[in-house]
Amino acid sequence: MMERLVSISRPVANALCSQCVRNSPNLIFQRSVHKVAREPFLNASSSNYIDEMYEQWSKDPHSVHKSWDLYFKNQVYQRPPTLGFAPPSPALTQYYQMTGFLPSGQQKQEQSTQLQPLDETSTTQGLSLNKRAITDHMAVQALVRSYQMRGHKLAQLDPLGINTADLDSERPNDLTPKFYSFSEADLDRKFSVPPNTFIGGNEKVLTLRELITRLENVYCQTIGLEYMYINSYEKCNWIRHRFEDPSLKKLTVDEIERSVKRLIRASKFEEYLSKKWSSEKRFGLEGCEVLIPAMKIVIDVASGKGVDTIIMGMPHRGRLNVLANVTRKPLEEIFCQFDPKLEPSDVSIDNTYIIGTGDVKYHLGTCIERVNRATNTMVKLSVVANPSHLEAVDPVVQGKTRAEQFYRNDKEGDKVMSMILHGDAAFAGQGVVYETFHLSDLPAYTTHGTIHIICNNQIGFTTDPRMARSSPYCTDVARVVNAPIFHVNADDVDAVLHVAKVAAEWRCTFKKDVVIDLVCYRRHGHNEMDEPMFTQPFMYKKIKKQAHVLDKWSQKLISEGAIKKEWYEAEEAKYQKILDDAFQNSKSPAYAKDKNWLDSPWKGFFTGKGPFPYPETGIPEDTINTILTKAHELPDGFTLHKGLKRVFNNRAKLLSERTVDWALGESLGVGSVLLDGHHVRLSGQDVERGTFSHRHHVLHDQEKDLVFHVPLNYLSSTQGHYTICNSSLSEFAALGFELGYSTTNPNSLVIWEAQFGDFINNAQCIIDQFISSGQAKWVRQSGIVLLLPHGYEGQGPEHSSARLERFLQMADEDEDSVPQLQSGKHLHHNDLSMYQLDETNWIVAHLTTPANYFHILRRQLALPFRKPLIMMSPKSLLRLEEAHSSFDEMLPGTKFKRIYPEEGVAAENPENVEKIIFCSGKTYYDLVKERAQNKLESKIAIVRIEQLCPFPFDLIQDELEKYKKAKICFAQEEHKNMGPYTYCKPRLACLLRSINDQREGDIKYAGRESAASTATGIKSSHYTEQKLYMQTAMAL
Repeated sequence: MMERLVSISRPVANALCSQCVRNSPNLIFQRSVHKVAREPFLNASSSNYIDEMYEQWSKDPHSVHKSWDLYFKNQVYQRPPTLGFAPPSPALTQYYQMTGFLPSGQQKQEQSTQLQPLDETSTTQGLSLNKRAITDHMAVQALVRSYQMRGHKLAQLDPLGINTADLDSERPNDLTPKFYSFSEADLDRKFSVPPNTFIGGNEKVLTLRELITRLENVYCQTIGLEYMYINSYEKCNWIRHRFEDPSLKKLTVDEIERSVKRLIRASKFEEYLSKKWSSEKRFGLEGCEVLIPAMKIVIDVASGKGVDTIIMGMPHRGRLNVLANVTRKPLEEIFCQFDPKLEPSDVSIDNTYIIGTGDVKYHLGTCIERVNRATNTMVKLSVVANPSHLEAVDPVVQGKTRAEQFYRNDKEGDKVMSMILHGDAAFAGQGVVYETFHLSDLPAYTTHGTIHIICNNQIGFTTDPRMARSSPYCTDVARVVNAPIFHVNADDVDAVLHVAKVAAEWRCTFKKDVVIDLVCYRRHGHNEMDEPMFTQPFMYKKIKKQAHVLDKWSQKLISEGAIKKEWYEAEEAKYQKILDDAFQNSKSPAYAKDKNWLDSPWKGFFTGKGPFPYPETGIPEDTINTILTKAHELPDGFTLHKGLKRVFNNRAKLLSERTVDWALGESLGVGSVLLDGHHVRLSGQDVERGTFSHRHHVLHDQEKDLVFHVPLNYLSSTQGHYTICNSSLSEFAALGFELGYSTTNPNSLVIWEAQFGDFINNAQCIIDQFISSGQAKWVRQSGIVLLLPHGYEGQGPEHSSARLERFLQMADEDEDSVPQLQSGKHLHHNDLSMYQLDETNWIVAHLTTPANYFHILRRQLALPFRKPLIMMSPKSLLRLEEAHSSFDEMLPGTKFKRIYPEEGVAAENPENVEKIIFCSGKTYYDLVKERAQNKLESKIAIVRIEQLCPFPFDLIQDELEKYKKAKICFAQEEHKNMGPYTYCKPRLACLLRSINDQREGDIKYAGRESAASTATGIKSSHYTEQKLYMQTAMAL
C-alpha cells in the first residue's frame, strides 16, 4: 500500500498527531525544517490528503477511520477558505458566528463549484471569512493542545526547587505565544475558547493572556499531567474536565479537617518513633508524610463508590506509618516490635501452632476490617508482607486481588481494588513492574484497575536519578498500558488531595490503572542511620532548611480561616496522648503475637485439633469413568482438530483397558477436585494445550474464530470452577500473581506450570523470598503447586533442568537428624509422615507414575494445612507406555506413595541382591531397561523416591534393612553437583548411622560428572554421557 506524505505546519502537526497518526498508519506527517517563513495553516498546496478525508467524511462519516471521524466531529479541523467544495456544517457555522468570522444572521448562498482567489478577506460559498482570524484561532487551539500534551514539562514539581521531575529544564517552544506568531499586542485580543478544553468554565471568550494564565495554572504549577497519549477521546476529556474546571478542585470543610487530622497523625507518628527509638532503622516517611492523607482520600472515594476491600502492597519506606494510620493497626502492636527483647512466639491460629522466625518490622503485613468514617462503611484493608526486593510484591498483590474478586463474583472490580506503592528508582528500574503492567488487561489476570502511588524521593539509595534511568520520568513504564500519570508536588497538600480524588474516581469509572507521582524528598538517608551528605550534599543542605509540610499547610489554612488554631492544637495534643498511652500498653506480652501480622487470614480453616491421619485420596471407579468420559465430550456443532480426534480415540482405548497415561491422570486429579466443589486454577505459558501438546484442556473449534470449549467445566452442575489460562511470556510476575492468588483461599488448588523448568530461574525472587520462606517470615501458608518440566533428553542446557538441587537446598529439613515423633510434644500428629509434612517449608516431588500425580494433587487439599508443592514434571514420560497406571491404583483406600520399593525378582530374594539403587524421576525407566538388558534383575534392586522432601526416612530405612548385604548407590541423570544426589546422600548416611549400619561411609554415585552447564547441547555427547552413566549404575 502506498504511503501518503503530507507536509504540514508545526502547530497543526501538534494538534493532529495524537488523534490521527496513531490510528492512521498510512499517513505520515513531515515537519518542515526549511529556514523560510512559516507556511500558513492548512494552505491548499499542503493539505490535499486531509481535504480528501474531510470530503469523504462529509458524505459518509462511517467511510473513514474512527480517529478521523472523531477529529472532524469535534471540529478540530476547519477547511481552508481557498477550497470551495461544500458549505460548513451547522455546528461549524455556529462556531463561525460565535467567533465573529461569520456575521450572525448571514444566509448561506448557493454552493460554488469554482475555486475562488484568496485574499486577506475572501469569500467561500458566500461566507465572509478572515484568513488571519482563522489562522489565529487555529493557533490558539494548537496552543491549548500543546499545554495539554507538554505543560507537565514546566510544572513546579520538586518541593526543594532543585530538579525538574523529567530531568529536562528546557522549555518546549510550542508553549510560547511566539511559536504561533503571536505578538505582545495579541495577548489582549479576545478569542473563543476552543472546544477541546474546559479552561473557560462558563466563559466562552477569553483574552489570549487570560487563556495562557489559566493553562499555566492548570498544567504548569504543582500538578503535571500526562494523559494525551491515551487513545480514547472520552477518557482524555474526562481528565481535562477534572483538572481544567476550577470548580472541581475545591475541598469541602469536612475533607480539609479530616486531611489535617491525617497529616497530624502521619507527621507526629514519625516524630514519636524518632524520639523513642532514635537508633533504630524504621525507614520513615519524613519528606512524604502527605502520602497518608492521599491514601486515605483514595479509600474514602473508592468506598463511597462501593469498594469494600482494598489490597495494598508497598516497599519498606513508610510501611509502619501506613500500618498505623491507613489500616489503623493498633499502635501497641507496632511499638512492641521495637522491643529488643522480643522473641519468636508460638502462634496459635484456631488451635494450630505455627512457629516462625519472623521478619523485620518494616516488611510485615496485616489485614484489618474497620469502619471508614468518611463514608460510614466497613472496609477491609490488607497490606501484603514484602521483602526488601522492592517491587516483588506487585504481582502478588494483583493475584490476591484477582482471587478476592473471583470468590466474591466481583466481575468488574466494583467491590475489591488494589493499591500499590512504589519508590521512584524501583519503579523505573525493576522489570517486574513492566511484567505486572502487562498482566493488567489480560482477561484471566485483570484486577480492573490499580491505583499506583510513587513516593518519588528523587534519589535511589545514593544514586542520582540522572544516573538511574534513561526515561524522562520514573513513571514512563506506565504509559505502555495507557495509564494516566499525575505528577504532583508533595508539599502542595491541596494539589495532592485533588489528584488522589481524581485517581480514585478514574479507577472506579474506567476500571483502568492510574499513577500518582508524589514528587517529594527523603529527610534522612536511605535509613535513619545512613549519612546522605556523602553523596548528595547539595540536596541535603536544602532538605535541612525545608519546613515540614504539616507546618506549611496548617499555617496556610489558619491564615485563610479554613481551620482555627485552637482546633489544630487540640488535635495535635489528642494524638500525642494516643501515642503515649499506646507506648505504655505495648509493654504487655499480649501484643507480641505474630498472628497479629497475618495479611491473609483464613477464618475457620485451622479448626481441627488432631491427631491428623495421612489422607487417603482414591475415588470410586464410577467417578473415574465419569470424569474421563466427560473430559472428552464436545458440544453440538463443534469441529475438533483431526489430530485431536486420534488423541481422543487413543485415550478412549486406554479407558477401556482401565489405564491412564500422564495427561489422563492429571485430568482425573483436576476433575475430581472440581467435583469435590473446589476451585482449580492452572496457568502458565501455553498451559491450555500444554508445552508438549499433551494436555488439551481448552479445545478450539476449527471452523470458527475464538470459539473454544473447556470440557472440565461441564462435569457437574455443583462442581467448582476450572480456570485454565495461558499467561504472558513472564515467569517473575506470572508466578508472583499465582502465589498471591493461592494465599487468599486455602480450599482452592492453584497450579503454575513453567514452559520448561529451566525458565524458573526468571522467577527466583518469588521462590526465595515468598514461597520457600513465607511461612517462616510472615506465618503465611500457601498450597501453590509448581509444575516444572525436568529431564535429560538431549535438548540442551536450557531445556533439561529445573534446578531440582536448588529447591532441595532450600528445604529446612536437617540432614543430620532422623525425625522421630515424641509423645506429648507433637499433639497434632501420630503419623510420622504427617508430622514431617507439617514441619517442612515445602514439598519437593519427582514422580514416575500418573497415579501418584493424581494422588499428590488431591493430597494438596486433603491436608489440614497448606504447603507449597514443587514438582519436577515429566516430558518423555508423557508418552512412555511403561509410565501408565491402572485404575486400581486410584480407587478408594489408595493414597500417595512417598516411595516405590522394588517389586520385581530382586524383592523376592533380598538376601541375593548385591546392589540397591535409589533414584527419582524419569531415570528409573532408563535404569530398569538397562538392568533388563544386562540380565541383572535378581542382583540389583531399584527404589524410586517419589517425595524427596520431606525425606521418607522411615520407608527408606525399611528398604535398607531389607537389603542388608547390598551395596548402596544413588543414581541420577543430572550432573554430580546438581540434582538430588547432594541432598539424598547425607540423609542416607545419617539414617545408616542411626541404625548402626557400616555402609554409611560407602554410598556410591552413578550419574554425570560435575559440570558448569546443566546439560550438553551436543547430541553425541548426551548419548556418550548416558552410556557411561548406565555402565556405572549397573556395575556390581
